[in-house]
Amino acid sequence: MAVDGARIAGSSPTRRPPARPSRVRSLLASLGAISVVAAALAADADAPSLLRVPADPALEERVLALAPERISAAEVRDTLSRASAPRIIALQGSVPLVTMAPFAEFLIAMGYPADRIRKPDGSLSYSSFVDARELAGTLAWYYETEGMMPMLIGHSQGGMIVVKVLHELAGGFDSSIPVWNPLRGAEPRTSIVDPLTGRERTVVGLKVPYAAALATGKLARLLLGQWTMLSRLREIPDTVEEFSGYSLEWDPIAGNFGHTEPYHALGSARVRNVILPSAASHVGLPRVAELARDPVTREWIERYTPDTNAPLPAASIDTNNLLHAADIWYSIKKHWCLEAQRLIRARRGKPKESQ
Repeated sequence: MAVDGARIAGSSPTRRPPARPSRVRSLLASLGAISVVAAALAADADAPSLLRVPADPALEERVLALAPERISAAEVRDTLSRASAPRIIALQGSVPLVTMAPFAEFLIAMGYPADRIRKPDGSLSYSSFVDARELAGTLAWYYETEGMMPMLIGHSQGGMIVVKVLHELAGGFDSSIPVWNPLRGAEPRTSIVDPLTGRERTVVGLKVPYAAALATGKLARLLLGQWTMLSRLREIPDTVEEFSGYSLEWDPIAGNFGHTEPYHALGSARVRNVILPSAASHVGLPRVAELARDPVTREWIERYTPDTNAPLPAASIDTNNLLHAADIWYSIKKHWCLEAQRLIRARRGKPKESQ
């Protein structure tokens, strides 16, 4: 990751004018940014693989005993929060009037580890103008380094990037993808050593445990000239275990005028389509942080399962975003548990489920 350092002009050795306050602030800001990156690089160099983190047998037994489809708030607090967690890549829309930071804050408030969501620079939201091939290579680097494949959540154009990354991993655009270190850039290789099996494998073919797209439509792809994704946008390849697509029937920004085009699996991926309440808005979908702070909506979220039809609660705050917030949190808990169990079994030398 590049850092733009401030260029400080030299001055006479005999007469050094006092530094202007604005110049001092600029210098301090630059030094602060450099220190953040330096710390991240040091952490990257020294961080052990999750496979080498000392095991806690009692905790591992509690994790293995969890039912992934029925994770309670107490189990998040007392067990999952102490276990390893996959990274979450949260991708914002093309016009970041609202970034994915509020959604990340919601996940953190619900109990997800903040360091598994933050970017190396400390921020919580990824730009949707990232190169999808580069991001696919980054997922491979994280998997090799940490032993867990990241999860992907994208809003609007960010959802398009989520789907495009899945197609990149499926070899839909190129037969090979370079490994991408998120701090140092591309590496001269297109394969990794699978941390759970010890075998070499290509980046192409890796599988994400969970991915979600919020209010992602074809109209914007057409207007922005993103032609390669028009035919692929609703097709979900086998490079994800479970995918959830969230849509508004009336969403002019996405190109929906009374109906939505469902996502569908090309093969084995489990694909769910969720129609959001009509009162929800395209731009406002990431604004969910307050739902984790309000006791009424938080309790509803913690009890939510996709197979229940519980009415929305009578809360003192806006509940237009409650459905997708609860549904995504349910899926994240589920796959957090599954990935933690998978990692434990690999540590113990047991055969891992097919990836």
